[in-house]
Amino acid sequence: MMKLDLERLSRDVESCDGFRLQSRLQVVEDGLACALPAALGDQCLIYEPSGRTIPAEVVGFKRGLAKLAPYERAEELRSGLTVVRLPERRSVPVGNGILGRIFDGLGRPYDDLGPVKPSERRIVRNTPPSALKRERIQQPFITGQKAIDGLLLCGRGQRLGIFAGSGVGKSTLLGQIAKTAEADLNIICLVGERGCELKPFIEDSLGEDGLARSAVVISSSDQLPLMRIRAVETSIAMADSFRARGKNVLFFLDSLTRLAMAQRELGLTLGEPPSARGYTPSVFQLLANTVEQLGNGVTGSITGFLTVLVEGDDLGEPVADSARSLLDGHIVLDRKIAESGHFPPINVGQSVSRAFLHVSEPAQQLAARKIRDIMSTYEGVRDLLRIGAYVAGSSPQVDLVVKLMPQVNAFLQQGLNEPRSHEQTCEAMQRLAAAWPY
Repeated sequence: MMKLDLERLSRDVESCDGFRLQSRLQVVEDGLACALPAALGDQCLIYEPSGRTIPAEVVGFKRGLAKLAPYERAEELRSGLTVVRLPERRSVPVGNGILGRIFDGLGRPYDDLGPVKPSERRIVRNTPPSALKRERIQQPFITGQKAIDGLLLCGRGQRLGIFAGSGVGKSTLLGQIAKTAEADLNIICLVGERGCELKPFIEDSLGEDGLARSAVVISSSDQLPLMRIRAVETSIAMADSFRARGKNVLFFLDSLTRLAMAQRELGLTLGEPPSARGYTPSVFQLLANTVEQLGNGVTGSITGFLTVLVEGDDLGEPVADSARSLLDGHIVLDRKIAESGHFPPINVGQSVSRAFLHVSEPAQQLAARKIRDIMSTYEGVRDLLRIGAYVAGSSPQVDLVVKLMPQVNAFLQQGLNEPRSHEQTCEAMQRLAAAWPY
């Protein structure tokens, strides 16, 4: 055991909210000052006077002194508190026992159901598969959602972003996919969401059946930045353990933007220079590391759906722009479409799946091109139709578009808990494509 000298903490602390251990943290042992004998990422425990222990992590160094950041709020910090470095690296529970369970950011059970049984643990290493050893994306991944499986078909091991503003329906869409997708299991990570949203997502969007085949990791918006960041690493470690066993894992992260905000807050505290909109360089490195850990491995796969909360519905903001370059496709949810009562509110024209041509049949590709052509032609004359400037019979092509567009909209809509098989989706597409001779 060693004691922590916080004599100069009040003037050296660089955290704006006053609850992160930061800056000059010095250990005193036998009356002699010495640096904390710990490596970056080592786990520590801080003992408060009340007897409560605060888990913390070494996040940096300054002039030979270790910087600690706690995972939880610490309200009794003062000079002379005891700090203990734990000998083990951070590990999380894995195996079939985690299915149907809810965990916090450190992998501790959060659902009051007791310890995980059977109990297996895995050290969190955050090492992506070798780029040369990854299996290529060749098999389709069926979500049960017509608009995605028809026009934006994704592949097993693909990483897709769901881009939308707040309140447009990202969580609802994720819940529907989790219940109906053709995956062996789900790993769901909810980061930075409001606490009041977590229970409705689990009970309503995910449901009892969805939860039974899922492991959920939660870190709400009121928790410290380091806990939110580690929640993502915990969930990826769980998913990777199943991928190593050859499983087809469906991974959800809601949201990538909240992860970036947590890293920005931690990076600014550690003295990183801010860049666009205050995001630090480590933010974009973390986004790349997170995405690269998903996908196909030597055996098994992790198919990722990662939501991106676009600020002010601006698809060009820094996190959204960076995410598009890292992901294998993106699905854009449109607020205007959502306000019209259309679910899922996918803007097909702005969405793309980079694996579509590799996992779809030529007949589906042709039908998709024709449906997109119908939608594009309609968009070109929408304003004329709205103001009544178009005269019926002026263009056979436009007349046919006006007739077919309601059928296209009906195809793109889907009620809750109404999954469609891939065969049903392709048949509906073929009927639409056959009616468009252009």
